Amino acid sequence: MRVLALDTTSPRGSVALLEGGDPRGEIGLDTGKGHSRWLLPAIDFLLRELGLRASDLDAYAVAAGPGSFTGIRVGISTVQGLALASPRPCLGLDVLDALAALALDTADTLVALRDAGPGEVYAALYDRNARPRAERGVRTLESLLEAVRGPAAFVGDGAENHRAQIQDRQPQALFPPGSTFLAAALGRLAGPRLAAGEGSGPECLRPLYLREAHIRKPPP
Repeated sequence: MRVLALDTTSPRGSVALLEGGDPRGEIGLDTGKGHSRWLLPAIDFLLRELGLRASDLDAYAVAAGPGSFTGIRVGISTVQGLALASPRPCLGLDVLDALAALALDTADTLVALRDAGPGEVYAALYDRNARPRAERGVRTLESLLEAVRGPAAFVGDGAENHRAQIQDRQPQALFPPGSTFLAAALGRLAGPRLAAGEGSGPECLRPLYLREAHIRKPPP
């Protein structure tokens, strides 16, 4: 199965093509210019370099969140457009699940977290097999660390950005290495689920928001 996977939920956006669960190519960009400018050219470049066309794909996978509100919409709308032009099953995935999969079997407790704004993180706890232990959500880093018992592995940009604070509260904390670009990890998660028939039409893709958007009404 050939799966095109996209992640635009953070400034580190990426596109990957996987075949039989193995990455054949991945493009990652760390840019603040907006994913809408580079995403389609990157997909086109990747497919051409691999000698493929959109019609050669079997399915699409996209990061549905949590993360940048605008980035999530760019990724989902791009997959929806591709799937409308070349109909294929689509699957939206949780970025925290992909992060946990990168730390598989490194500790009894895996903590996936990414920044959610000043003083807060998107976070979820998993067992060593990357199976969820608790409901994911937005919380302060302090409250998250209070919920972690025993040795744990922390993964994600939130783990790196708050490493000193985590180590201060959790001296035995582990920080397993992992790619900062997640498209290939998302594709590996998506493959078995798509093969099992979990994909759907593009109209069924929904963003995974763990908080309300911060939109201020203009003054009257």
